[in-house]
Amino acid sequence: MTDHWDNHDGAPADDAGRPDSENDMTRRQLMRHAAWFGGAVVLTVASGEVISHIADSRESGAGSVAPAAAAESGALRFVQVSDSHIGFQGPANMDVAGSFTEAINQVNALGFRPDFVMHSGDLTHLSTAGQFDQVRQMMTGMRTDRVFTVPGEHDSIGDAGRAYRRTFGTGTLGDGWYSFDTHGVHFIALVNTLSLEKLGHLGNAQIDFVRKDTAGLPSDTPIVVFSHIPLFAMYPRWGWSTDDALKVIALLRRFSSVTCLNGHVHQLFTKTEGNITFHSATTTAYPLPKPGRAPAPTPQVVPARQLKEALGIRSVGYRQGDRELAIKDQRLP
Repeated sequence: MTDHWDNHDGAPADDAGRPDSENDMTRRQLMRHAAWFGGAVVLTVASGEVISHIADSRESGAGSVAPAAAAESGALRFVQVSDSHIGFQGPANMDVAGSFTEAINQVNALGFRPDFVMHSGDLTHLSTAGQFDQVRQMMTGMRTDRVFTVPGEHDSIGDAGRAYRRTFGTGTLGDGWYSFDTHGVHFIALVNTLSLEKLGHLGNAQIDFVRKDTAGLPSDTPIVVFSHIPLFAMYPRWGWSTDDALKVIALLRRFSSVTCLNGHVHQLFTKTEGNITFHSATTTAYPLPKPGRAPAPTPQVVPARQLKEALGIRSVGYRQGDRELAIKDQRLP
């Protein structure tokens, strides 16, 4: 199944512009409709199709998506958090450190110890040494064996990411990219926020890294790619795309299962193209408007009771030998 945009300017169509009523929504439309809001949306990739339902508040962890994968000893379970924007000050969220702390507490209350946690960028808002130190200290409170990161554009303000790399770049290559393997899955962490004009950009050195990094992998190796800016054209008008991503995607098409996880857009969205599925994550800081529904992607002020509904974390389960990853997005409690 391939999700798509419904009107020519790249924005999703209003419900009023669809031929189907909400009562007659297809599974794809339900997924797209629900993903713009802050509720917990459970996504499972099976037989090439993304299936979704709205999670019950009693569900927790990846077990609600794939109980066998989550409960079985040796299964991979990890968590994605994104866009904490430590240092942000504004009416959209007067306490981003507090909401990030709540996200950390939620990670620690999942009912399992994640194999790792990935922060997919914009750890800080202004890339100061103090903000990097604050978010690093906060993430030491996560009950997990390892914490990985990729930088967002807010993590490279004024210094091309040098302060970020001083804090989080140990063991990385180039401008901070790297890869690792665990539980039979190959993970690639990319940096597409340093050469920004309008869209994200990877550059030839990083594309060559991906080429060499994957050259010796069997085609049945599950691949998971992390980046901050989407690797698909979610909404180029706002810079929500990466101008040379297709060169990397071409290198990954021979693999039977590829999952790309990004941040940046502060809202849930899923798109599938053949063997490659893209999942945009929500934020722990503040919501951004839906594509095309505002003049620019600026922080949105919502009633306090609704803010947590726009914030959340993502848990992922994988059982070695399967092709699918079980993905669950949860709002802050």
